Amino acid sequence: ALYRIKRAHHHNTGDRWCIYPMYTYAHPIEDALENITHSICTLEFEDQRPFYDWLLNTLAETVTLPDGRVLGGLLQKPTPKQHEFGRLNLTYVVTSKRKLRALVDEGHVTGWDDPRMPTLAGMRRRGYPAAAVRKFAEDTGASKTNVWVDYSVLEGTVRAELEGTAARAMAVIDPLPLKLTNWAELYGANHHEPCHAPAHPQLPELGQRSFSLGPVVWIEKDDFAEVAPKGFFRLFPGNKVRLKYGMVVECTGCEKDADGHITAVLASVVPDTKSGTPGADAVKVKGTITWVGQHDGIAAEIRLFDRLFSLPQPDAGDTDFRAALNPRSKTVVTGYLEPSLAQVPADTRFQFERHGYFVTDRLDHRAGQPVINRITALKDSWGK
Repeated sequence: ALYRIKRAHHHNTGDRWCIYPMYTYAHPIEDALENITHSICTLEFEDQRPFYDWLLNTLAETVTLPDGRVLGGLLQKPTPKQHEFGRLNLTYVVTSKRKLRALVDEGHVTGWDDPRMPTLAGMRRRGYPAAAVRKFAEDTGASKTNVWVDYSVLEGTVRAELEGTAARAMAVIDPLPLKLTNWAELYGANHHEPCHAPAHPQLPELGQRSFSLGPVVWIEKDDFAEVAPKGFFRLFPGNKVRLKYGMVVECTGCEKDADGHITAVLASVVPDTKSGTPGADAVKVKGTITWVGQHDGIAAEIRLFDRLFSLPQPDAGDTDFRAALNPRSKTVVTGYLEPSLAQVPADTRFQFERHGYFVTDRLDHRAGQPVINRITALKDSWGK
């Protein structure tokens, strides 16, 4: 069928037109009229290529009648050429526009630019660098077969790009206070010890970042254990660790509320162990943890994004793809950032040491009121 004749009122053209070309007929003609040279299609259009070529060649040919008149030549040569390639399928997402629209319209995501969406707008807001997306497309290449690529491959390409460009910073995502019980005795209750660290270990031109250590700092909850499992080298009673870029501390215990929940960790500073000072390495430790000073840490909304679906092929078979939505694909927490991040603009990427790569949200972030999106973790831990 080339076209349909439908005598019905049209919402746009009214009753002036009743002929509606079929896609197979309209597609090659529109390509030619719009000066398309190469029409790139997925494999399901391969069977239509003979008709595509025949129609364009027929419309471009001319016929000279006996009386000298020339008919035809409705299109100019060379005509467009159709090329087919296999669809690139990513695991843990759907790419059907109909299904993506359903996710938006039904409120499963916040919009087409939701950082979990496999759209360019979503990837941009997630913090994926354009160079990484181009590299991923180049590495996967074009194929004559439909291929499935695991989402971790895309994330690996993003990590490789950000490793060499993203400035470093410290952040605490699941905070717990660490009280340094002998701080006042060693330095004075109001003293804050200056600390410095490179903005990027391989890019000295980015300079240094500065923060300070005080009597109370934020640490990650999972950096403390009352009873340490085998191979645990972080804080537990009697163990020593280094506060990164700061001093060595020895854990002495913890504080709990009436329900038995840990509300703070207690530790004492080991004197003369500040990083970068003479004799700092005299005390050997197996663990180093990141931290943020309670006195100068910046409170931030941190959005932890993960795979949108819990199954690698959520729309396979006859099941509703919505049933495979991952309820933990977005988690919002309040964390603390080192003070160097207080005034950074939107769309700025960082590596939070020990955590992963993050970006200030391009829409919601404000200087002094940070909103941070996780781009990807330092390594793939999905399903582990």
